[in-house]
Order: sequence, then structure tokens, then C-alpha cells
Amino acid sequence: MVNESCIVQTSLGSLQGIQRNDVIQFRGVPYAETPEGEFRFSRARTVAAWTGIRDASNHGFIAPQPPSPLRQAIGEASEPPQGEDCLSLTISTPAIDREKRPVVVWLHGGHYMTGAGSLDWYDGAELSKDGNLVTVGVNYRLGAFGFLHYPGVSDGKMGIFDILEALKWVQDHIAHFGGDPDQVTVMGQSAGAHAIMCLLTMEEARGLFRRAILQSAPASLAPMSEEKAFEHGSRLLEILNVNQRDPQEITAQLNTVSPAQIIQASGKLAQEIARFGQITLPFMPVFDSLSTADRFIEMAAKGAGEAGIDLIMGTNREEANILLGNVKTLDPALVNERFAALTGNENAIERYRRRRPGSAAIALVSDLITDHLFLLPALRFAYTAHKAGSRTWVYQFDWSPPGSPFKACHGIELPFIFGNFESYKDVPILQGADPEIVSDLTTVMRKAWIGFIQTGNPGGYVSWPAYEPVQRQTMRYASIVGTVGDLAEIGRFHDGQ
Repeated sequence: MVNESCIVQTSLGSLQGIQRNDVIQFRGVPYAETPEGEFRFSRARTVAAWTGIRDASNHGFIAPQPPSPLRQAIGEASEPPQGEDCLSLTISTPAIDREKRPVVVWLHGGHYMTGAGSLDWYDGAELSKDGNLVTVGVNYRLGAFGFLHYPGVSDGKMGIFDILEALKWVQDHIAHFGGDPDQVTVMGQSAGAHAIMCLLTMEEARGLFRRAILQSAPASLAPMSEEKAFEHGSRLLEILNVNQRDPQEITAQLNTVSPAQIIQASGKLAQEIARFGQITLPFMPVFDSLSTADRFIEMAAKGAGEAGIDLIMGTNREEANILLGNVKTLDPALVNERFAALTGNENAIERYRRRRPGSAAIALVSDLITDHLFLLPALRFAYTAHKAGSRTWVYQFDWSPPGSPFKACHGIELPFIFGNFESYKDVPILQGADPEIVSDLTTVMRKAWIGFIQTGNPGGYVSWPAYEPVQRQTMRYASIVGTVGDLAEIGRFHDGQ
């Protein structure tokens, strides 16, 4: 039976949504044409209109992808069908009217290899209801489908331009869903936050959003250079037995290869380039001019300042614990090499050991990676963005269930933002959590996030001053919530910035 109250009219055609948790949700909404066949490695194309009422009660395909390498820590998400017809949105709204609610567009993480904005973990219904917001989850191309770089074949930016196309769609159509296109916040975690940094550097993204929330951005992981990306792309073609004589031949051959074969070959490439204590992605956005960490951070901050983008950014206390869950034994020589390479100090491991008494070497390596991939670059980004003119708020998430081996690891803050704890009930990183603490911490965090999305200032139940070069106040989410001084000076080792 058609529910008239769940039908929205857009300039592209009509959509039939469903009622969910006191909001109306539209699933599998196309924002670009299907990137299949000859368009497999092309930039997103504007979606065509349709006739009649399009059913938007079911999620669309998620991008072709392998199982998550983090599943020992986060468990397995439900298994939605995969397909190249994956450029779709999940939209949640309190009502179909002209109220002009703030909009938050969610960009998921997953190493640019896995994940989807339509997963139950990121269902926006609770956030929309609590904040009177319109939430939009984005499915974009991943792995080689989104980021293969090979001259004459693809430019390594397809996934980023998918996101840009989604943001343009929001500008053009979100008013029909009760949203305000002039009040758009992009929110991303991990690779999604990294993608936001890429967007901040791009003229094409100007005017598409006015605020950004970056959770656990690996800010020191610069976009890939064209040289390195070509090396990876060429090796992928070798694994697939694709003749590399002519770009047109390569494209024709690639279009006959199944998604499963491309994913399998990408996995082999990932194994070949893997290095202890490093994040080495086979595919990620390719921007030759941003391919050093310093340049990436500088240009993202400059773009935020010039566009007047307000920012929330932060990290978790033990980000890298989630990345090292499968490591059973450590080569002491490799450990020492990593410490020396990242800190420039042969004795750095002893300084880390004194900070975490009695810990095994794996915990010290986790701290090292957390500091140099996430924390210190994020603080440098906050400092640089403030200098460039952006209002910036910084947080650190320190809470974890008692006795959890994962501690406050990468991704643990997500259910506190979305409020979807039922979807996380079997996730190992949350096992043993006290429901009352979870409920209270969720209330405090969501109040701040919603306040920022609505007004550009997190406010909330606990005072959260903006980040600035003197006090460097950071909101700490732990058993006690409140602000502390510069985290780089409190038990961390910092570069004198």
C-alpha cells in the first residue's frame, strides 16, 4: 500500500520512502549514473530523471569490496549485496516540508577499500530525530574502481568526484526533503575524514558545504603521487594479465574483468606492499600536488580558511589498537626501526615505555602509530586551520569498556554519534560496556555534534572552547568529560609546533 506521506517530489522524479523511528527514510536514491561498462573508471555522470514513483524503501548496492580487514575488532556488518550500480544515497528526514533543516552528509571510512554509507551502523534516523536534521549517507566507489590511476585509463580521483557529485545533488534536491542546502555539514571518519581534507583543497567543492567534522582523519597519510599510483596501477594490471601496450586496449580488457577478479588482484597487491607499522594503501585519492603530509595539511587548512569552513576534528586515544589485532609476535629490530623512522630518535621507544608502564611492545607500537598517523598531524591541522581563519574545535575520545584489549581504538566513537547501539551489539570493541555510561556519554557527545551541525558551535552540556595556539583546549570524552590543555604536551611527544 502506498503511503502518501512518504512520497517526495523532486525535479528528477518522485520517490517513495518508508517511515522509520519517527523519521522518513529514502534508500538507494541515485545521485549519479551507473559507472558500468565503458564508464567503469570514468568520473561520475549526472543522474537522469525517471518517470513514475521510484521505490526508495530498500538500500541499493554497496560498492564492490573485500571483507573488512578490521572485522576481528568491529565484527561483520550485515551482508548487503554488492554491485557497480552503487552511487546512491540514504536520506533520513523528520518530515517532508519546507522547514529548511540543517543537513549532515556522512562519508564512511574503511581504508578506501571497504564500507558503505548505507550500513546499519550509520543509519541516520536517530540523529535526524534527535537533532531535527536531514542526514545523508553516501555510497561511493572504492578500491581500484574509485582510485585506479593509469594514464589514458583513469585519473585516480573517481571516488572523490563521486562524493562531489553527491554534494551537488544535495545542493540541488535536499530542499524537497526538508533540508537547507545553505546549512550543509560534511562528517567523515577515517578514510571519510581524509576525503574531506581532499575536498577542502578543491575549488570544485567550494560552496557545497559550510562545516566539516573529521573523526580520526589519518592526516599524515598524504594523497598518492601520480608516480606511486601508476606503479600500483601497473602492478594491478600485471596481476590481472592485462596487456599494457595501449590505453584503449587496457580499458577494453579491464571492462571484461569481473569485480571479484579486480578485488582479488587488489588484495594480492595490498599484501605485496604491506609493511610493518605502516598504513600502505593500494588505492587512494591521487593528487600529485598534495603528495606530502606537510603539503596536504597546509592546503586543506588553507582551503578551509578561504572558504570559511568551521571544523571539528579529533582522534581516539589508542587508534592503532584496531590495526594491530592480528599481530602475535614482533621483531624487535623492526620495532626499533619504526620508532627511529617516525620520531628521528633512537631512544624514543624508552620514552614511550615510561609513559605506559608495564606494557608490551605491541602497545608501544600502537601509541607510536596513533601519535604519528593520527594525533600529531590532527593537531598540526587544527593549528594551521586556525591560523588560516577557520574556527576549529578539537576533541580526543578516551573511553573504552573496562578491560577491553582494544581500548579507545579507531572507530569506537561512531555509535556514540549515530546512537545505533543495537547495530553494534555484537561489535567486539564495545563488549563489556556499561549501558548507563554509554547512554550518558552518547547524550553529551550528540549534543555537541548536533549543536555544531545546527549553529557552527558545539556548545553542549560541557563548555568546549575553540582551539587556539596558546591554550590549545581539547575536549576529552572519557569517564569524566571536560577540556584539557594541549594534548601534544600532556604525555605526548610533539614536534615543537
